[in-house]
Amino acid sequence: MAKLRTRKHRVVLNRSVGGDTFISIILTLMGLFMFLPVWYLLVTAFKPLGERNITPPRFYVIRPTLQNFIDLFTNLNMTWVPISRYIFNTIIISILATLGCLIIGSLSAYALSKIRFPGSRFVFALIRYSLMISSTIAGITNFIIYVALGWLNTYQISIIPVWASTLGLYLMKQFIDGNVSDEMIEAARIDGASELRIYWEIVMPLVKPAWLTLMVTTFQGVWNTGASPYVWSENLKTFNSAISTVQTVSSGASSAAIILMMSVPITVFIINQSKIVETMASSGMKD
Repeated sequence: MAKLRTRKHRVVLNRSVGGDTFISIILTLMGLFMFLPVWYLLVTAFKPLGERNITPPRFYVIRPTLQNFIDLFTNLNMTWVPISRYIFNTIIISILATLGCLIIGSLSAYALSKIRFPGSRFVFALIRYSLMISSTIAGITNFIIYVALGWLNTYQISIIPVWASTLGLYLMKQFIDGNVSDEMIEAARIDGASELRIYWEIVMPLVKPAWLTLMVTTFQGVWNTGASPYVWSENLKTFNSAISTVQTVSSGASSAAIILMMSVPITVFIINQSKIVETMASSGMKD
């Protein structure tokens, strides 16, 4: 019988050391290649005007400067509302949309997974099929609904529609199916636990990677959302929509704005990346 190879007390694929080295080199090169646009954007954010106009462009900076960030905030401060208003809108919309999507998605996923009711399979089938439909197709229908509800040019238009994310519900449902046994739920019900108590004290701790993934992906999506066609008041716009007005002024200020917007979701993703990978593997979504 061939001896299994181990690394850090874990069994690994029985490849040769040369094969592992070759794969590591290929993955490293691919990672560097994919990181190259981000690196160029980061370097451009610190380039002075003279270095930004050099042809062909350089992937390094000789005299780094913070003038691009100063120009960005100077241009934003010349708008109708202060920059602090844009930042506040972005934070409050991202947090409320993420919390609402997490609560509604996890409760709905628990009901579809562990509570038997007529039509549950049909409802979940509709949710699966909805993942194949682009949001652009329902644009006119959504607009009619928003007008009827009086949500145009309000905070609700940026928050409440996010709560209906079917992707998050699908991820949570698949993870609950694979990690929470029916026997455990039945035992809790026999002991007299209510459905909300089972959901909060048993299910949620067991599916922590899933709801962390839902939280991160939703936060990233809302944080990176650009200008909304349903919001035209400057007092309600986000930081992302505000910086789109200064991106045509200077490439340096534009790069600085993109770096600022990217830094928060990238940091959140790096902190929770192991949980995200675990959730995608358990739900069957590899891409």
